[in-house]
Amino acid sequence: MPAASATPPRPEFSPGSRIAVLLPLPLAGPYDYRVGAEPVAAGDFVRVPLGKREAVGVVWGAGGGDVAPDRLRAIAGRMEAAAPLPDPLRALIDWVAAYTLAPPGAVLKMAMSVPAALEPVRGPLLCHLADSAPPELRPSAARARVLDCAARLPPLTATDLARESGVSPGVVSGLIKAGALVVAPSALPPPVPIPDALRPGPSLSPDQAKAATALAQSLNGGFSVTLLDGVTGSGKTEVYFEAVAAALAAGRQVLVLLPEIALSTQWLDRFAARFGCPPSEWHSELSDARRRDTWRAVASGRASVVVGARSALFLPFPDLGLIVVDEEHDGAFKQEDGVCYHARDMAVVRARLGGIPVVLASATPALETVTNVQAGRYRKLVLPDRHAGATLPAIATIDLRRHPPPRGRWLSPGLVAALTETVAAGEQAMLYLNRRGYAPLTLCRVCGFRLRCPNCTAWLVEHRGAGRLICHHCGYAVRRPDSCPECGSEEGFTACGPGVERVAEEASLLFPDLRQAVMTSDTCGGPTAAAALVGAMAEGRLDLLVGTQIVAKGYHFPRLTLVGIVDADLGLEGGDLRAAERTFQLLSQVSGRAGRAERPGRVLLQTWQPDHPVMRALVAGDRDGFMEREAEMRRAALMPPFGRLAALILSGPEPDPLDDFARKMARAAPPAAGIDVLGPAPAPLALLRGRHRRRFLVKAERGVPLQAWLRDWLGRIVPTGGIRVQVDVDPTGFQ
Repeated sequence: MPAASATPPRPEFSPGSRIAVLLPLPLAGPYDYRVGAEPVAAGDFVRVPLGKREAVGVVWGAGGGDVAPDRLRAIAGRMEAAAPLPDPLRALIDWVAAYTLAPPGAVLKMAMSVPAALEPVRGPLLCHLADSAPPELRPSAARARVLDCAARLPPLTATDLARESGVSPGVVSGLIKAGALVVAPSALPPPVPIPDALRPGPSLSPDQAKAATALAQSLNGGFSVTLLDGVTGSGKTEVYFEAVAAALAAGRQVLVLLPEIALSTQWLDRFAARFGCPPSEWHSELSDARRRDTWRAVASGRASVVVGARSALFLPFPDLGLIVVDEEHDGAFKQEDGVCYHARDMAVVRARLGGIPVVLASATPALETVTNVQAGRYRKLVLPDRHAGATLPAIATIDLRRHPPPRGRWLSPGLVAALTETVAAGEQAMLYLNRRGYAPLTLCRVCGFRLRCPNCTAWLVEHRGAGRLICHHCGYAVRRPDSCPECGSEEGFTACGPGVERVAEEASLLFPDLRQAVMTSDTCGGPTAAAALVGAMAEGRLDLLVGTQIVAKGYHFPRLTLVGIVDADLGLEGGDLRAAERTFQLLSQVSGRAGRAERPGRVLLQTWQPDHPVMRALVAGDRDGFMEREAEMRRAALMPPFGRLAALILSGPEPDPLDDFARKMARAAPPAAGIDVLGPAPAPLALLRGRHRRRFLVKAERGVPLQAWLRDWLGRIVPTGGIRVQVDVDPTGFQ
């Protein structure tokens, strides 16, 4: 395979030149500065004066502002320790800013998320012998061993020196305090494990081998997008691992995006088994020091494979050769705060800008991806069967109109009977309900008062295990009051509806001897907790797992044969245009946890709507037919992907001034053919984190220059009084 093409030289600017420097601030564009005594080049990190302080920015190119040359301020210097920001990443920042209408500096901030990584490298503190031993040092055998090791061996950390000397860490600490040892930071960066591209992988089926060969060959052809479309359990990960191996063999870097990397413990284990070491990780659960070290390792090219959440897309890869987006349909790839972008779509843009392939993997691809395949823009590789002879689970509905649970319960007789059979056979079961906590609503039966969040248009959710009522939008938490604030009743409060905690409680009453656990974002606070829970299930130390949507994230539990979906209709509520598609995807993914090994699986959907197209398609296994019907409805309504949407969310501290501004903004909308403006209207979450919210929804025909029209509109009126306007191009949710 050919090596990467040489990087073209970056434009260099001599002393005294006018340059544009982009700062990681929500500014409209770069500021002009004058180059100091040393030349700089595009992409260099530089320190610049900003008002009365100093800031760090990136040289973006030649300056072009109207500031007089004699008024230009000189940059303070280049950040010598930081590698330049690569050209493809700078191009991506400009592209994302233009597409999302976000300030370029706000997008740059995502690429400069670890300011400490730009400072000189300071490695771990290492122990050295002092120039001379202190005269008052009392000798001992333990101290002698430490001093002998320090003299013979390279500098070590205090912990490693104690281990090599066979003494306790306190002996080393005592020598440091006495002055016999001195500590100093190492100038060497911490080592990064190097995956072995030549390590043999598992045996692949003919379909897997064919797809793997095609993916590996795509590395020779520049930019391309390939959908790896395989049923749950078909071995998609092992297939794209072959493309990862090919990229590593060519000396290129690889980025793998996962929707929730902190919960993907089994994926990390599979990577380590395939390549002999773990990849570099990038997600919010990492410590500041690990994020700093990883950022530096990526920028220097020492980190050859990075697996991360959506923000990993903005890491400074100098030689990126392949991007993989696993579970490409997952809604977690959409960022809805700050800069609103979809990581799957921006990964395609990053690949095009870098002239490299990108792989989108899913058992339930998004309609946008399916449409691109049909239009010939994306290639598709299919894995139609489960690996190693396993079969897809049988899916059936339980009609709650005919077979309801007993009063006050949530598990129907049919589901309880299936659980009984599964446990008796020594197999595992899973109960799925996409609702955290114990109950979604707590009200007073005497007066009807409902406990709601003071900061959001939302009910407080009872989390009985934590003893709190919690808002899932702003995090507000309070103990359940002893009496009703409205009528004073001390016995009127009642929990309404089920959450996963309540389902687990019911299962414990029905099956007191079962070993069970609850898996939600509350109980899996990070990778360690998730790994422990997944390991217990995979090793057969649990009989029943009760969870929310995170149980659908690609886990492989060989003894799991029954999945019970407690409320299959839950995702169909509301007016979201993607509600049916998302529900089908999520229930398909949850169903795919059953029967992944030699034991066949079954799935039971508790539903009040067994004739709904989603339920019928799931039972029939007719994914393609369902997607065709979804496409027909969207095409008739000119909805995405056959039309375009943009949401404008207005927020402010007070409702009346916000409504006045919204009306003024509506009147300022420029007329244009092919564009309809809906609103303003209160957002479904009309109050969020203490701010009142109103929404516009802009609907446009494809081919209409939507971003240019939005810029025109936004430029006609300036918000005041603490009002903010957030733009979400291609929204996936409507809160």
